[in-house]
Amino acid sequence: MIVNILTIAGSDPSSGAGIQRDLKTFDALGAYGLSVITAVTSQNTTRFFGVQPVSADMVKNQIRSILSDFTLDAIKIGMVFDKRIIQVIYSELKGLDMPIVLDPVFESTTGGALLQKDAFEDFKKLLVPLAYVITPNIIEAERLAGIKIKTINDIHNAAKKIQRLGVTNIIIKGGHLPYKNKIVDVLLDNKRFYDFSHKFIKMKNHGGGCTFSAALCVEIAIGHDLPIAVKSASKFTSLSIKNATNLGKGLAIAEKRDREDAVTALLQGIVRFTKVSNIYQQIPECQTNFVYSNTKPGSLEDILGLEGRIVRAGTRVLPTGILKYGGSKHVGSALLEVSKRFSSIRSALNIKFDKNTIAKAKRKKLHVLSYDRSKEPLYIKKKEGSTISWGIHEAVKNAKSPPDIIFHKGGIGKEPMILIFGRTPDDVLKKLVKIV
Repeated sequence: MIVNILTIAGSDPSSGAGIQRDLKTFDALGAYGLSVITAVTSQNTTRFFGVQPVSADMVKNQIRSILSDFTLDAIKIGMVFDKRIIQVIYSELKGLDMPIVLDPVFESTTGGALLQKDAFEDFKKLLVPLAYVITPNIIEAERLAGIKIKTINDIHNAAKKIQRLGVTNIIIKGGHLPYKNKIVDVLLDNKRFYDFSHKFIKMKNHGGGCTFSAALCVEIAIGHDLPIAVKSASKFTSLSIKNATNLGKGLAIAEKRDREDAVTALLQGIVRFTKVSNIYQQIPECQTNFVYSNTKPGSLEDILGLEGRIVRAGTRVLPTGILKYGGSKHVGSALLEVSKRFSSIRSALNIKFDKNTIAKAKRKKLHVLSYDRSKEPLYIKKKEGSTISWGIHEAVKNAKSPPDIIFHKGGIGKEPMILIFGRTPDDVLKKLVKIV
C-alpha cells in the first residue's frame, strides 16, 4: 500500500540534511524509505568538521542488498563524494526502469566540500544521464552549466546547457536569486519551460534542498506529472522552511513538525489509496477525489482536495492535479454537509457504487445511510451545485451517530455513488479496506 523509495546519500548527524532528512520526508509523505549511505559526515548547525567516505565495495553491497529484496518506485541520489562511489552507483543502477532524482550535493550549508574535485567530471558523464530529473540550486547549476546566473534568462540558458549533458528534465531552484521578494524555480520539462514563483522566506536553513528533492521523488513515485510534482514538492518544502526550528546553536533546521497537518495526512492517504489491491475496480466513471478539512469547516475553502481527480489508467490509479483548498466541489460538499452535524468527521472519499459493497459494509457493522435522488425537489435541481448538499442533508438529518458510508442509486444522467467518511484520511482508508 506504500511506495518504496531508495535514497543514496551521505549521513548528517544533525539530521537536518542527507539520509536522515530524506527518510523523514519520505515518512511524512507516506512513502517507505530505504537507504544506502555513501559517506559519514561530522557536522552540526554551526560548522562542518569532516567527512569519511564509505568504501565503494560497501556502497555496491548496500545497493545490491536493496535491489535483491525490494520493489522500488523511485530512487534519489544525493551526496556521492568520490569517483569510485560514482562509478559503482552508475554500474549498479544503469538499465533500471524507474525514475531517478539526482540532487547535486557539492557543498554543505555548513561549509564542507561534499564532492571531491576530481569526481566532478564523472558526476557529469555518469550520473547526470542516469537521472530522470536533476535538481540543482543556482550555485550548482552555474557549475554544471559553466555559466554565471544573474537573471531568469540565465537560469533558462543554464537549464538548456545542463540538458546537453544527457538529462531530459531539469529543475533549477532559485533560492539564491531572490527577485522582488519572490523566488522563481525553473523547470525544463523536455522542451517546455515552467516558472514557479513563490514568496521568499528570509531564513537561512539547513536541509531545504534535501527536503525538496526527497518530496519531489515521492510525488514522481506516486505518478504525478513533473510540473505537478514540482509544485507540490515546493509547497511541502516551503511549509518545512516556515516551520524551521533553531534546535542547535546555528542554522535553523527545516522541519515538517505537525504530523496531523491536512496536507501531509491527505498526501499519505492518497499514496496508500493508490496502492490498495485492485483499487482500480472501485473508480467510478466520474473518477475519485479524497478530501480532508480543517476543524469545523465553514465552506469549501476550508476543505483540502485534489484540483483534478484520482483517475483509472488501465489497472493503475493515478492522482492528477495538485492539492488545493476548495479543490473538490462534489466530495468536498458532501463532507461539508456531514461535518455540520458531526464535527468529528473531517475526511471523505468516493468510490463506485456496488450493492455487494453496501451489503458487506452492513455485515461489517459500519453505519450506512442513503438518500433517494428521485425525491430531489425541483428548486434544488434548478440550483447549480445543490444536489450533493441536499442529498447528504437528507441522509444525516435524523442520524444519531456519524455515518461511515452514504450512498445513492443515481438518477437520470446521474451516476450512483458510495461516499466513505471518517475522522482522518487514515480512518477513511481503514473503512475502505474493510469493504473492498
